[in-house]
Amino acid sequence: MTDTPAIAIRDLVKRYAPAGDAEGKLALKGVTFDVPQGGIFGLLGPNGAGKSTLINIMAGLVRKSSGSVDIWGFDIDRNQRNAKRSIGIVPQEIVFDPFFTPFEVLENQAGLYGIAKHLRRSEELLRAVHLADKRNAYARTLSGGMKRRLLIAKALVHQPPVLVLDEPTAGVDVELRRQLWELVTEMNREGVTIVLTTHYLEEAEELCDRIAIINHGELIANKPTRELVGMAREKILLLTLDKDVATLPEHPGFIKCRKLGEAGLEITYDKDKANAGEILSALSAQGLGVIDVTTREADLEDVFVSLTAKDAMPA
Repeated sequence: MTDTPAIAIRDLVKRYAPAGDAEGKLALKGVTFDVPQGGIFGLLGPNGAGKSTLINIMAGLVRKSSGSVDIWGFDIDRNQRNAKRSIGIVPQEIVFDPFFTPFEVLENQAGLYGIAKHLRRSEELLRAVHLADKRNAYARTLSGGMKRRLLIAKALVHQPPVLVLDEPTAGVDVELRRQLWELVTEMNREGVTIVLTTHYLEEAEELCDRIAIINHGELIANKPTRELVGMAREKILLLTLDKDVATLPEHPGFIKCRKLGEAGLEITYDKDKANAGEILSALSAQGLGVIDVTTREADLEDVFVSLTAKDAMPA
């Protein structure tokens, strides 16, 4: 391990300009960030934010308009071959020949990378993704979860130090999601740098060491996960009162206040302007008795919604 980033992106711009359209669509607007070696890095953003364009540029499927991308120290333009050998991409879509067996899928992929037969790791990879018993089954007969695991094995045939997972748990059940993350965590422990895109923000919060958020083609956040979550100013109180509330209480620190049933309140407040004790005292002063109270800290989803909503507001 060195201080060299696993991926270094500098001033990356991509403009899609169809014929006859002088302006085109600016999908990436000068994005700059590093992915450190050895961790699990989250790349988040709403639909249409530019994540897929960024991943496709790294994979060599889309040509950038300007800027630079280095993968494991190799520029994707000047040293394309080594850059491609340094990264494995697991797409969201399931893409392989359904009439090949898992073993054949991996052997064919290794052949595309020019890996000599005696150096191929197909059997080892099948064991790693728990598909050794399906070695000779047609890929089309595999369950959805098995196909996902086969895609991960396929992306690892050339032993890349960087693995990009694009929405790997989209549409899968809870148990399969857990199995996939156990597999990803194990690969990371073995030294593979993971880049993850997901819409399941609780997964990103639990798994990722660092998270970057892209919106409208621009980088709007790039921080360690704990620091990013700590940006949230909101805190939530869930209250059960001793009577029904006719009029919602007020306080300068309230961000939002809404009824929950007849005698319940959900109060979202700015923790820079008030604390729970002050809120409870204010309720008491307004004639409201509190029978029960629970609190909830803001999480990554709260921060994500706040940042992307703020970024979407007109200047």
